[in-house]
Amino acid sequence: MKRKALFLVCFALCSCIVLEAQLKKRVAIATFHDKTGSGYHSLGEGVADMLVTALVKTGKFNVLERQEIEKVIKEQQFGQSFMVTPESAPKVGQILGAELFVVGSVTEFGTKESSIGGNVPLFGGGVTTKKARAVIDIRLVNTNTGEIIAAETEEGEESTTGLSVRYDNIDFSNPSNWNDTDIGKATREAVNGVVKLITDNMEKIPWSGKILRANPDGTVLMKPGSEGNVKVGMEFEVWRKGEEIKDPDTGLSLGSEESKIGKIKVKEDMLQGKAARATVLEGKDFKVGDLVREKK
Repeated sequence: MKRKALFLVCFALCSCIVLEAQLKKRVAIATFHDKTGSGYHSLGEGVADMLVTALVKTGKFNVLERQEIEKVIKEQQFGQSFMVTPESAPKVGQILGAELFVVGSVTEFGTKESSIGGNVPLFGGGVTTKKARAVIDIRLVNTNTGEIIAAETEEGEESTTGLSVRYDNIDFSNPSNWNDTDIGKATREAVNGVVKLITDNMEKIPWSGKILRANPDGTVLMKPGSEGNVKVGMEFEVWRKGEEIKDPDTGLSLGSEESKIGKIKVKEDMLQGKAARATVLEGKDFKVGDLVREKK
């Protein structure tokens, strides 16, 4: 009986360690395209920010800052609009070290009203029945393969009856001032649908890191560190990409062959968790950009 109890305790502790050590994958979110024609300033930016906040709150992912994404887009000369397409997402994502790139468009955003009464002077509107609706088209791109692993439309609706409130001066670059409105609630519902879509599909994408530097003392610097839940003592495989293979008919990339070139073991967290120092267990001549993968 005691042995059984001890086994259960050990099993529970091991389970906790495994859960705690689950590696966080990196997600990049581009500013959404605004296809509504609504005329609201920074609508795509504001909705993308809502998604960033919602993903961060899950605690499951490392979500990249928009400034990082825009810097790469500018440096790679993808254009000054800072818009990422499913075609350009793999290249941008690989430079950023993100496993998943989220590309989206807001296709519907607004409130339809049916008036019940006249104006109420204090509130600048009448008593109405309002139906707010927000629709987001989403593409999830595996940056390693360029494959669109999910393409869905997420919708949100909120209906209320009461005093109407105008939204003419909403600043969508600061969603906090409209989160509690009916259109804000509808948008949040659509965003929550996107969060579920991302969570459900991330299991299809393997975690990966990168070699940042090979040190003279025989160690290597890799990313991420503890911010990706990489812990001292963890062992990883190092892989190197070969030549890119393109489809001769379409010219599109089919990915690259990869070969395993070694193993490393984490010995120290570095740079406030953004990197880690590791000793080399197998292999040599590692290069900047070599891939770090979970040990099979």
